[in-house]
Amino acid sequence: MSAMNTAEGALTALLNFLVKLGLKDFYPNKLNLRSLFEINKNNIEEKAVLSLEEIPWSFLRKLLQMNAECRSSIKSSIRPKENIEEDNDLFDEDLDSDDDSRDDEVNPLDLIVALFHCADSFLQQEMALKMSMCQFSLPLLLPYGHKSQCTLMLWALRDIVKEWRPHDMSESRGFVEDNIVQAKIPFFSFVRLKNSSLSKSQILNHVLSRGQQNCNIFIHRDVKGGAVKREIADGLVEVSWYLPCGNESLDVFPGPVAFANLRGDISESLTQFNFLFQVSTATFVFLDSVEESEHRNLSSLQDVKSKLFFVINRKGGNASEEMMSVQRLVDELGLPKNRVKVKNQRLNVADFSEKLCEVIKASLLNMKDTMSIENMVGKAVEFGLSVDESKTVAQRKAAEEIMDGIRVRSIPDYKKQNLSLQGANWKRLSKLEKEECRLKTSGDSGPEEYKCQLQEEKRQIRQKQQNSDASKGMKIFIKCLSTNDKEKRDVFLKWMKLKFNTHSRVELSKLRHKFKEQCEKKDTKLIAELHQALVDSSLGTEHYMREMGLIYEFSTSSSTTADEISQLPGLAAEMLLDGYPLKLLDGDASNVPERWVTDVLMELHKKVGQRSRLLVLTVLGVQSSGKSTLLNTMFGVQFPVSSGRCTRGAFMLFLKVGEDLKSELNCDFIVLIDTEGLKAPDLAQLEDSYEHDNQLATFVIGLSDATIINIAMENSAEMKDVLQIAVHAFLRMKEIGKKPVCHFVHQNVSSVSAHAKTMTERKHLLDQLNEMTQIAAEMEKKPSIKEFTDVLDYDMDKNNWNIPGLWHGTPPMAPVNTGYSEAVADFKRNLLQTVKKDQCNEVSQIPEFLEWMKSLWKAVKYENFIFSFRNTLVAQAYDNLCKEFNQWKLEFRKEILTWQTQAEVEILNADKESEVETWNRLVGGKKSEVSDKITDQQTKRRKQIFDFYKMTEKQVHLIEKYKVDFLNSVKGLADEIKHSVWVKLDDIHDLKLSSIKLQDIQREYKGVIEQKVMKLLSDCNASTLTEEDLTQEFEKMWAEATGNVSGLEERDIAACVLKQLRKDFCNRNVNEALKKVTDLKEMGTGPFETRHDHEDTVMQKLQHLRKKDLQSVADRIIDSCTRFVRDKVKTDGDYQDSFTKDLLEQIDESLKQCYDHHKTNIQFEIDLKLHICGIAAREFGEMHKRFLSDNNPHTQLEKYKTQYLSDFLDLYQNQDPCQRKAKDFVQSCIKPAVKQFICGSLGVNIVDEILTGSHSAEYSSRTIFQYNILKELLQQEDFKRFVRYIANYETYVKDWIFQQILQKMSVDKTLYKLKNNNLQVIYKKISEAIDRAAIGEDGAPLPDNKESISKLISNMRQHLVKDISVSVEDEKKPLFQIQSSCHSFIKCLKDSMKELKDQLEEEFSNSDDITETLNKLPIKPQDQLFKRVFGCGRQCPFCKAPCEAGGKEHKQHHAAIHRPQGLGRHQYESGGRLVNSLCTTEVHSDRSFRNSDTKGEWHPYKDYNKYYPDWIIPPDRTTEASDYWKYVLVQYNDRFAEEYKVKPADVPEAWRRLTKEQALKGLNDAFNMK
Repeated sequence: MSAMNTAEGALTALLNFLVKLGLKDFYPNKLNLRSLFEINKNNIEEKAVLSLEEIPWSFLRKLLQMNAECRSSIKSSIRPKENIEEDNDLFDEDLDSDDDSRDDEVNPLDLIVALFHCADSFLQQEMALKMSMCQFSLPLLLPYGHKSQCTLMLWALRDIVKEWRPHDMSESRGFVEDNIVQAKIPFFSFVRLKNSSLSKSQILNHVLSRGQQNCNIFIHRDVKGGAVKREIADGLVEVSWYLPCGNESLDVFPGPVAFANLRGDISESLTQFNFLFQVSTATFVFLDSVEESEHRNLSSLQDVKSKLFFVINRKGGNASEEMMSVQRLVDELGLPKNRVKVKNQRLNVADFSEKLCEVIKASLLNMKDTMSIENMVGKAVEFGLSVDESKTVAQRKAAEEIMDGIRVRSIPDYKKQNLSLQGANWKRLSKLEKEECRLKTSGDSGPEEYKCQLQEEKRQIRQKQQNSDASKGMKIFIKCLSTNDKEKRDVFLKWMKLKFNTHSRVELSKLRHKFKEQCEKKDTKLIAELHQALVDSSLGTEHYMREMGLIYEFSTSSSTTADEISQLPGLAAEMLLDGYPLKLLDGDASNVPERWVTDVLMELHKKVGQRSRLLVLTVLGVQSSGKSTLLNTMFGVQFPVSSGRCTRGAFMLFLKVGEDLKSELNCDFIVLIDTEGLKAPDLAQLEDSYEHDNQLATFVIGLSDATIINIAMENSAEMKDVLQIAVHAFLRMKEIGKKPVCHFVHQNVSSVSAHAKTMTERKHLLDQLNEMTQIAAEMEKKPSIKEFTDVLDYDMDKNNWNIPGLWHGTPPMAPVNTGYSEAVADFKRNLLQTVKKDQCNEVSQIPEFLEWMKSLWKAVKYENFIFSFRNTLVAQAYDNLCKEFNQWKLEFRKEILTWQTQAEVEILNADKESEVETWNRLVGGKKSEVSDKITDQQTKRRKQIFDFYKMTEKQVHLIEKYKVDFLNSVKGLADEIKHSVWVKLDDIHDLKLSSIKLQDIQREYKGVIEQKVMKLLSDCNASTLTEEDLTQEFEKMWAEATGNVSGLEERDIAACVLKQLRKDFCNRNVNEALKKVTDLKEMGTGPFETRHDHEDTVMQKLQHLRKKDLQSVADRIIDSCTRFVRDKVKTDGDYQDSFTKDLLEQIDESLKQCYDHHKTNIQFEIDLKLHICGIAAREFGEMHKRFLSDNNPHTQLEKYKTQYLSDFLDLYQNQDPCQRKAKDFVQSCIKPAVKQFICGSLGVNIVDEILTGSHSAEYSSRTIFQYNILKELLQQEDFKRFVRYIANYETYVKDWIFQQILQKMSVDKTLYKLKNNNLQVIYKKISEAIDRAAIGEDGAPLPDNKESISKLISNMRQHLVKDISVSVEDEKKPLFQIQSSCHSFIKCLKDSMKELKDQLEEEFSNSDDITETLNKLPIKPQDQLFKRVFGCGRQCPFCKAPCEAGGKEHKQHHAAIHRPQGLGRHQYESGGRLVNSLCTTEVHSDRSFRNSDTKGEWHPYKDYNKYYPDWIIPPDRTTEASDYWKYVLVQYNDRFAEEYKVKPADVPEAWRRLTKEQALKGLNDAFNMK
């Protein structure tokens, strides 16, 4: 058969076989590695192979997981029925026949050949690499493909690097590490003739596995599937290597040896045979006999005496005849006897293999030159073989062009010249950024001045970096990456990697040897130098990728190459999607190129259509503990495990999640983060070792959803180090709201009963974790955390995994342990199952991941991580909760206020004839009712909080620690509302009692007047008088009847206030001081002045500074309390003792807050309360007098004089004044009640209007409210406003809110509309009440007589009992002696109500005094809005910035933006200048402070929590965040100094350059406003 026909036949067989396995669409070379990286159910769930089409995928999946059982995936578990029946036929004549064809399985060699034909060059490399780790033979020559040529698989083998120890290096314990295709290794080929009964593959396996458990390196007929007839694998040449471990008792050969195995007989693969014969050290031909054609082929060989061996299997029967054909060939070739090895029947395979080993050893002694696989290319071309590497020539040249620049100098020098951006400047910039956070070496400079110096140096370095040009090598690198042909790009990167590995290997090997020697000597200085030398001498593609990132990081839009540079993130994003890792953290400089990483990931986010939910997994462990191998085995990826380079930092790799798993895993990508090993004990001596590891662990654990702690040895010192670092990081994450999952992987634990037997060890591990948790908690100042389970959910059984050792035997000849890959696959399945179940943490998309990354990295740079952590996602989640809580709070208040208004009306409507005890019971019942209602509301609000925390789309897991604060705030709100309502009910009760007294007086005189009117009427009826005469008579009678009307007795209000004040001090032994006070009205008439004896402090020399500060505090309290008093006085009611109680409570609360900064004593409290109560006594006294005047019985009777006169005249003239009577009733009784109703709910209406209108966002949370106030202050540029805001924040806020309400109510007649809406509501209710009142109890209309009118009015009152309050006495006056019929009165009443509605509408429309309306409302909207946004009222202990924390019962206070301390009146002790430093800077510096809290002792700012544990003062979110207050201080420096009577602050020059626009941008940054 011709060669062409052979090739065509082979191609047809190949295509048929590919169709059989469902691989035809992937031929040729269309199957890529990226498609296999996808996370889907197929590569997670272990399923039986159900069809031939599933066999290749099962094989690949297991191979990429380094499962040595992958070659067993050659059989479908569903077999044809006839095959099963055949197996059971004991009497089948062909039971022992050689018919090895089966339809349900394939030969593993055919499968491997098929997959290598379908795989692209990179998948071929990965397959070869994984096969070599499993100690499988690898394809050297691949049989005929689409070009009808056999292919030398040089490129496929390029990536394999092996280590071995030849015997001549045993004593020195050195080793050789080399690329397997470049190493010159003796090469032995094994071939067979057609008639050969001895399995050369079995013999080879025995040769290669001697000294270890027999390993099936080469597939043979006795392995699973090996007996299946081969369809396409004949002509395949496989290669494997024997590599010594340096132990003579174990090693078969003293040095490395390569073995090639040609599949099929040489007659069918002459080209391969001739090639092998030429390149081999020796060729072993297996045969039983020789056919004529074989004789010709072998006799034509040259140099056979030194290179050819015959291996003959002597059998019984006609063996002599077969041996004669062999002998003729041996004689013709002139082979010496030692070149012919005969296996007789007495010798088993193992013994015969041993003989062959001796032959091979002997030939090694006589060996001349050896040829590397790389050097076989020439011979391959000579024989017409294809070389897979030939199409990579252009990319190889580009990589070599870069390498040419390296070879002429040392790697450190090359990096300085050509990769300059990642050199000294980049590392210096990283140190400056950390120093800017820690301020450790500020020297004599002030912290703000020092920060400005650091920022200036950073700016200069950035300028240098921006001006740096890319080297020639970098330009070539970027150009090759920028090609649209991904295959060319990938080939170029692979060549770069291969070249760099080869170049670095020798140099790094020497340095590592020296490093190891110094580690044994414990020379710390030399260890540090050699460690740095290792870092400097490391060079790989990642350094070029890092440089490319830094070119972008420092680029500007104005550079000449801006367009080209702007494409780089998109390029890197494509590479990420193609399976390349991205360097996240540069370990050499300990820095994150934030702009580069951000823009790369955002480009990726765009490329995937903004569907980028990430599930992040991280492995942490000691160096060389197998963590990268663990990740590679779990996911089939390619993190470097022994690359010959020293790489520090963290890499991230994106794995796409298949559609079948996206919803279950709730993510689109799984992100793997691989880190450098945490320091081995050798490096623990280095100064920054623990800090570096802590930063790295905190950073990657913080980014991760699940963390794997890889422990290679139980109870080792290395393990303790890793655990300590990890526990510290987990504790930090708990405190900032992150809840990672943690699994401990114990490697090298192989016993089947290990899990049960290691219970004690696991318990010991938990004890260690608890111990380390306590240490970490102490370091982080979190004493409440005692155990590891306080930090995260941990189960001893579910969170510990035992993994057997990686190698099955002694490397380098040991294969990967199948138990290792199986255990890792099981761990992977369980890990992802855990993630499926535990979806309490919302999975981040890329934008959220980046925000989290930036916040983590910034906090890591500070020493106090927890208190330095600020994150936009946390801030947004917290702000969302605050907004929701504010809305719930409003609903709570609104619900109770509505009830309160109705309850007040009910109490006022209570039967006046009842006893006081009845009213007491009524009020008591209402208190009980409201308590139940408040409890219901409290339960409802608590449920809303719990429901909020069950939501998954609002990042609620980040704010878990605030849940208790908000639950406590609900309780605090309920208590506050309950107290307020109870006080109001008591006030209404007291008001009812007062009104009864007044009504009794009025009723008494009303009765007298009505009697006199009737007597006068009787007297006048006897004569005819004109209306004028009648009026004169009435006037006489009225003067006589009302001449002696007396009113209520005036109370001594000052005495009442003093009584409440004495009660307030009753248990505090200060009565002697209060006994001297006789008349409060004389107190508080002048300004209040603080004295030295008002404070208990040891800081006598600072008192002249503190006196001014305390004075401002006292003035602020007095101002606030005076406002409270005047708000009370503006209402129409009478003085109640509850006013003074509330006033004293307000003073106590202010004093409590004041005590945080001023240790005031009892004398200060007495003096201040006397002063304020003196003011209150005078104001409340005037209020009482006004009330008595307004409610004087004489005055009240005068209001009805006209009505009585009209009644008198009508009665005299026998007229029916029905309309007048109805109108009088409406005007005197209904109108005041309607107005009261309108005002009663108007306050709530105004709040609703504000919170649903254009200003709603301003009140949605305290943070946003604060932002809007500060923004307005900046825009108005009014110094006095700034002073008021800083000096008296509470007053300023109240005034600001009041002005906002005035402004809102004056626009578009808003107040008129709100009043009118309420008017329509009550008008409708009254109209309905009239209609209902007109119906009697029997359902029939009331009788049409005058007696029914009283019933009508009584019915109306009952129907309106919860809406309006009308005095029974007031009702009787307009209805005196009414003569009208009921039905006509009802008609007139309705007409009068219509008139009243029109009258009030006009009255509201013409009214423009909004201030008076607001002041007289029982529920003041300004107070309700103030309570919504003001919060706890606490201020920063250093700069006096107000707290913005949500709720009122929060445990810790915080503010988005702090100020230079001088604005809070702080001045330096020496010089008397305003302090220019910000507390956000000071608390992270090494500076100290002292005050009364520290008892005058200097205390480090960074430990401020000792004295102010309830304050969190993190660093500013950005460098620009504090620009707002810096700008304000610079603008008004002199005026603040004048205001505070001190010298101006010394501000850094950089502050003076700030503009108003920059200040506004800083404000936006601080409050995260876009």
